[in-house]
Amino acid sequence: MSPPVAPPGWSRWLVPPAALSVHLSIGQAYAWSVFKPSLESALGLSGTQSALPFQVAIVMLGLSAAFGGTLVERNGPRWAMTVALVCFSSGFLISALGAATEQYWLIVLGYGFVGGIGLGIGYISPVSTLIKWFPDRPGMATGIAIMGFGGGALIASPLSAQMLESFGSDSSGIALAFLVHGLSYAAFMSLGVLLVRVPRSEKPVESGPSAVDGVQVSARDAVRTPQFWCLWVVLCMNVTAGIGILEKAAPMITDFFADTSTPVSVSAAAGFVALLSAANMAGRIGWSSTSDLIGRRNMYRVYLGAGAMMYALIALFGDSSKPLFILCALVILSFYGGGFATIPAYLKDLFGTYQVGAIHGRLLTAWSTAGVLGPLIVNWIADRQEEAGKHGSSLYGLSFVIMIGLLVVGFVANELVRPVHPSRHIPAPREETADVERQRS
Repeated sequence: MSPPVAPPGWSRWLVPPAALSVHLSIGQAYAWSVFKPSLESALGLSGTQSALPFQVAIVMLGLSAAFGGTLVERNGPRWAMTVALVCFSSGFLISALGAATEQYWLIVLGYGFVGGIGLGIGYISPVSTLIKWFPDRPGMATGIAIMGFGGGALIASPLSAQMLESFGSDSSGIALAFLVHGLSYAAFMSLGVLLVRVPRSEKPVESGPSAVDGVQVSARDAVRTPQFWCLWVVLCMNVTAGIGILEKAAPMITDFFADTSTPVSVSAAAGFVALLSAANMAGRIGWSSTSDLIGRRNMYRVYLGAGAMMYALIALFGDSSKPLFILCALVILSFYGGGFATIPAYLKDLFGTYQVGAIHGRLLTAWSTAGVLGPLIVNWIADRQEEAGKHGSSLYGLSFVIMIGLLVVGFVANELVRPVHPSRHIPAPREETADVERQRS
């Protein structure tokens, strides 16, 4: 499948909606927890078992993005979005079969393995194309698309809950809900497949600097540079800090104010989770657009430095002020989302657009690592503190100190980022060739 080239007069503003159709769909992954109670009841699963499809999906997201990034660059966005559509939708259909036959391994295979491949390929599918269309505002362009991944759960959560209420929470009801999800997302993602285009030439149709001006580094060479690994550490630390709150948000706010005069109800805790999702989504477009104005390094100084301050405020004063706790958590989650949306533009600044999608895919292994590291730190320490007889906010004090330390590590790694050495650049056309061409003309 050859990349579809934009016809004359094609507006670049049609490309972000194409990307959004994919990212809003695969963003359903953040709403997996809606299915957990029904699966546990219908199939007799433990909480750990019901989380397995999501965990496998996140691992496969990182792996498929890393290993499939070069294929995405080679075959173009329409091919990548088609693969994402087929895998993500097929994952739901396989899961529907697993729920209907009460074969849980099929749900893990479908949603986790097959669907996870769709997550990874779909996540990176529009990145390099958007940067080529918007070389003047790469942070804003990638932020619009990646915002969809953060906001997908805001749509998927209530719809999934409504389906389970309408179809029933037994195995047949879950199967029907999975089936509807698979078919609906296939139809919605097909809009992006049909709409996406690549620029007609190296210079986008509309005004702006050329997308190929400046440094160009191949994906193979990029992973051999210290800049790549500094950014890997930066992304891993930022995601670890954010996901540490996101994964345990409801019980965390309940624990913090359990011994106060204003305890948090179950419904209020659910509302807090929804607020965090909104902050995650808003940060992806707001902070990434800001990075176009102040620069990528300065933006990550805010994410990591101010993020450490927010964690310190929660650790010191969070249990004495509910508004302070909520405000700091919202800021941290906005930095979490903003970090995801800003990293493609940071990569473009350092390595150029030549294989930025492939480089981005390899960098997302930091997400897979953080997806394990963040929840492990918070949950393991909370369990140990509870066994020691502690309760309330004291369950999280040590884990917050660790998060502050990780953010400081990320801050230092960001400060170490320097321009890529010229030896890694793709050579420009030789002067002799240019002279021959001038003589011929």
